[in-house]
Amino acid sequence: MNSEDPCSHFDSNVRAEALRKEAAESDFPPPTTWVNAHAHTFYSFNYKGYSPSRFALEAKRAGLEMGGIVDFDVLDGLDEFWQASRLLDLKACVGIESRVFVPEFSDRVINSPGEPGISYHMGTGFTTTDIPTEAQTFLDGMRQTSEQRNRAMVERVNAFLSPLELNYEQDVMPLVPKGNATERHLCLAYARKAASQYSEESALRNFWSEKLGVAAEDLKDVPDGRGMTDLIRAKTMKQGGAGYVQPDSGSFPKMAEMNEFVLQCGALPTMTWLDGCSAGEEAIEELLEVARSTGVAVFNIIPDRNYTPGTKDQKLANLQKVVEICKDLNMPLLGGTEMNSPGQKFVDDFDSEELKPIHPYFLEGSRILHAHSTLQRLAGMGYLSPWAENQFASVSAKNEFYTRFGEIFSPRGDEALQNDLSDSLGSGEVISLAERVMTA
Repeated sequence: MNSEDPCSHFDSNVRAEALRKEAAESDFPPPTTWVNAHAHTFYSFNYKGYSPSRFALEAKRAGLEMGGIVDFDVLDGLDEFWQASRLLDLKACVGIESRVFVPEFSDRVINSPGEPGISYHMGTGFTTTDIPTEAQTFLDGMRQTSEQRNRAMVERVNAFLSPLELNYEQDVMPLVPKGNATERHLCLAYARKAASQYSEESALRNFWSEKLGVAAEDLKDVPDGRGMTDLIRAKTMKQGGAGYVQPDSGSFPKMAEMNEFVLQCGALPTMTWLDGCSAGEEAIEELLEVARSTGVAVFNIIPDRNYTPGTKDQKLANLQKVVEICKDLNMPLLGGTEMNSPGQKFVDDFDSEELKPIHPYFLEGSRILHAHSTLQRLAGMGYLSPWAENQFASVSAKNEFYTRFGEIFSPRGDEALQNDLSDSLGSGEVISLAERVMTA
């Protein structure tokens, strides 16, 4: 818990009051065209401990045009982030991330290093937690599977690190609201438990040196900084570590199954990209064909992973290539900086030489997702809705409409828009209505 920040307190009432107070006292800058549509919150892991409310507030203070949250395996932050974005007049979207199995790529690594057939995968544009029973069952299963996997991992790592042992309820659960812990929470818990058990730094360093096979003087960020927690994760929870179990076809749902869940929720199945260097991502056209066949409509990239400032390397070439592929396919692009590892930026440097040429595509994608989220929430008129299917003759025409709506409309107009919004309206009438509302 981030006990020093009322806006990230684990008590939702404390957070809500703190947000109202800070919003009332803040003088926000005019929005830029920069976006971060992929920030994790403390409902999975945010290295600054940000709640959905805190991220929304900081996004507004940073002048972001749009902010989006994404958490692993849960939609716990959806309602809070939606309410915060409306209070702050921040364009917004909400997503979920998990891992899936892709049968067609069972012999190729995709974007989960060392794990053939396993892919990080997303849904974006969720607008309500009131979802169909079948979808809720799937969502509950994601949470339960994640917890079971974590508890089994802790048992294996405990045996390896003995006499250092975690008690899951006492050492892990207090680190995250609603109990949705991640590997990063486990690493933080081990680092803090070791620091309490070995109060002398020399003893602490000797313990970790013996267990992790790294010279005591080479340990970085002791006791619980990024260097230390990343090392614990690499040595105990990743491939080759005592807590690691190689996933197989039964470890995660199939991509098609997760896509179906996302569609049932009125959201958009979303492909994720690492850096294009794996065998699976080198075959991105084939992978996209598989993904799109079961509903994928959006593409997510973490820009900061895909270039080194001032360096024209293979990762940058891969990034430029995949952006062009998405452009040719009329697939909206989302991007962000995650904030689930210490030191990550709050927002990508879209003025950099590497990102400036592709910034317009990320901006367009964010506007589409904001428009989808608004129209889906208010009237069921989202990007993949029956209304959209009947309204547009092509994907490019649809993208043009949602981009325009997302550009001109902001959350302060929700109530006025909802009064006259109806799926009997044509797309031009919806744009005219949005313009009238925003100029009223």
